[in-house]
Amino acid sequence: MAATAMQITGMITPVDSRATVRRSVAGITPEFYFQKTIDNSRLVKAIDPRRRREIRMFSASVAALFLVMMFYAWQHFSSIEYGYRIEAQKAERERLVEVNRTLQLEAASLRDPGRIDALARQMGLESPQPGQVIRLNPEDVGAPIIAQASPVAVIAAAQ
Repeated sequence: MAATAMQITGMITPVDSRATVRRSVAGITPEFYFQKTIDNSRLVKAIDPRRRREIRMFSASVAALFLVMMFYAWQHFSSIEYGYRIEAQKAERERLVEVNRTLQLEAASLRDPGRIDALARQMGLESPQPGQVIRLNPEDVGAPIIAQASPVAVIAAAQ
């Protein structure tokens, strides 16, 4: 009987030895699979309020976290940008201080009385004689008044 069982199981062996085929427990019954179409078009999904609340809470949490991260990133990048602006302003200030210093040195060299005297002599000018110079300082009490402005009265036109 064992020999006949061996022949029956030998008949069911697959042709391709590499293929994976499901065999029955006894080894003599082949399995057949039939396609069954399932129509779920009439099914209605039940709304779960607890699940919906969980999804809303999760979405709100993610949105809040996103907003906090974006606010942090905005502040961070703004502080970096302000740092660059401050450094640029400091460099500009240093440059302007240096320009101001050179201009003050140039103005001081141009105001040098020796230089002005040398330029005047090159133009053919000479020093003023005593009594030729009239000072116009208002602090001088004894100085004569050369010109004086008189107040002007404004009369409105009649309409």
